[in-house]
Amino acid sequence: MDAGVARIEFSEDQAHARAIVAARLEGLGVDLDAASSESIEDDDARAAEVVAILGKAGSGKTRLLASLVKELEAAGVEAVSSDWENRKKRDRRTFAVLSPTNKAASVLRNLGVPATTIHRIVYTPVYDPEYERIAQWLSGEADRPESETITEEQLARAEAAYKSHGSIPGALAAMGLRGSDFIKGWTRRDDPLDIALVDEASMIDDRQMEDLRALFRLIVLFGDPAQLAPVGQSGAMVFDKLPEERKFELSRIHRQAADNPILDLAHALADPAVDFPDFERMVEQAARRDDRVVLGERADAGAMARSPMLVWRNATRIRLIHAFRQVHGAPETELLPGEPLICDGVELPMKHRRKRIDLEARGLVKGAQCIYLGPGRKPGFARIHVLGAEEPKVNVAAIIQIELPDQEEPFIPTAATMGAAFLHGAAATIHKAQGSQWNTVQVYAPDLYAAWRAGRNEAGLPLWKRLAYVAITRAEERLIWVTRNRIARPQSPLGIEDLAEDAGTLVLSSGEG
Repeated sequence: MDAGVARIEFSEDQAHARAIVAARLEGLGVDLDAASSESIEDDDARAAEVVAILGKAGSGKTRLLASLVKELEAAGVEAVSSDWENRKKRDRRTFAVLSPTNKAASVLRNLGVPATTIHRIVYTPVYDPEYERIAQWLSGEADRPESETITEEQLARAEAAYKSHGSIPGALAAMGLRGSDFIKGWTRRDDPLDIALVDEASMIDDRQMEDLRALFRLIVLFGDPAQLAPVGQSGAMVFDKLPEERKFELSRIHRQAADNPILDLAHALADPAVDFPDFERMVEQAARRDDRVVLGERADAGAMARSPMLVWRNATRIRLIHAFRQVHGAPETELLPGEPLICDGVELPMKHRRKRIDLEARGLVKGAQCIYLGPGRKPGFARIHVLGAEEPKVNVAAIIQIELPDQEEPFIPTAATMGAAFLHGAAATIHKAQGSQWNTVQVYAPDLYAAWRAGRNEAGLPLWKRLAYVAITRAEERLIWVTRNRIARPQSPLGIEDLAEDAGTLVLSSGEG
C-alpha cells in the first residue's frame, strides 16, 4: 500500500461514507482533513458511537478502510498492535483495525493494513497477584518489585524482553515461566480504547459487539450483509440492529472490471425469483461468454493443490480430500511434497512466545494456506511453505491431521507434542473460507443443490444463496463451478517446483528437548 492511498479519488458513495466517518471522528477531536488530533482523557465518560459501512463484494469497502488507516496515521493517531499493553498515556490517540479471525486479519495485512484480531486487543490476561506487580513495574506503573522467589537475574531478563517487543506475557515468559504460572484467565480489559475499524463485521457475534462497545469511543463496522452470519445468531448480524441513519451502503462495484462475470453472478443471487436451476443456467451462460467462469463436470485436482474446493458439508470436505489424495497416488501413511495444508493454530509453551510472534508475522496463523515441503530436521517436524508470506519457508514442530471418510480417528503423519496444528487443505467448508480469497476458486455445486433441496433459510434468505454468494466471492480471477461428484486425474504430479526457492527458512523449536 503506497503513501498516496489516503488521497485516492473516491466514487460518490465512497466519498459520502468517508464523510460520515470523518464527521464522527471530528467530534472526537480527530480532524482528517487538517491531519490533526487532540488528546482526550482516557477516563472521559462517553457512550460508544457505532456506524456501519456496508456493501457487497467489490463495492470498495476495503479500499475505503485502507484509506482511513492512512488518514488516521497522518493525523497523529497511533495504530495499536496485537501485543498492545496499556501505558496510561493520556495524550495518546489510538486506533485498531480488527477482524474476528486470524485469517481475515491476514487478508488485510497482505494489503499493508495493520490488522489484528478482536481477541488480542479487547481481552487481557488475568495475572497471579505476584506477577501482576511485575507487570505493573514493566509498564511503568510501579517501582521495581522485591521478591524472595524471583531473582534479580529473572527481573533483568523480563525487563530486556519487554524493551525488545513490548509484551508483558512475553516478558514473563522470558523469566522461564509457563503461561499457567502467571496467567489465571482472560477478561475484557477495563481501560478504555479509542477508535476501532472492524472488518468482516458479518462474522461478529453479539457478545463481541458488547465488549467492543464497552471499550471504544467510535466503532466503524465494515460488513457484507449478503454473507453468512455467526453460528447461533439465527442469521442476524450485529449491524442489523443499528438505526438506519447509522448505516450506509456502498453500491458501486470497484473490484476488477465493471463487467466481471464472477461479481455479476454473485449479485444475481439477490433476485428472489432465481432458484438453483436458474442460477446454474446463468453459470453455464457466463462460462460460454467468458473464460473467467468455467463449468466443470469434474473437480480439478491440480487446482485443489493450491486453493481448496469449497463445500457446504463437512462430510463432503473429508470425502473430497480422500479422493484428492487417491488420484495423486499419495500413500496412506505419509504426505507427499506439494500437498496443501491449512494451519489450525499454533500451540506452544510460553517460553517460545517470541518465535510464535515471528511465525505469525510471517503468516503462519489459524486459517493460513500452506504447502507441505517434506519432513523436518527432527522427528515430529515438517518443512512448510506459507502461501503469500514474504519469507514463506518454515521448519516447524507439526501436528498434521488427515480425516478419513467414515472413520472417527484421523490419520496423523506428523505428531509433535506441541507445535503448529494443520488440517489437509484440498477442500474447506464455505463457512471456514469466509474472510479468505484465492485467485482461482472451485465451488462444489452438488452441496449447494443439497442446501437448496433442504429448503433452509437464514435471515429471510435461502441458505443456498448465502453459501453460493460467499463461495463465489472468494474468487479473485477465476471461478470453477463443479457440477458432478467426480474428480479428474491430475495432468501433472504433486510437486513444489512452483514455489520460490530463494526464500529464507525460519526454524521453530517445539520445546520437546
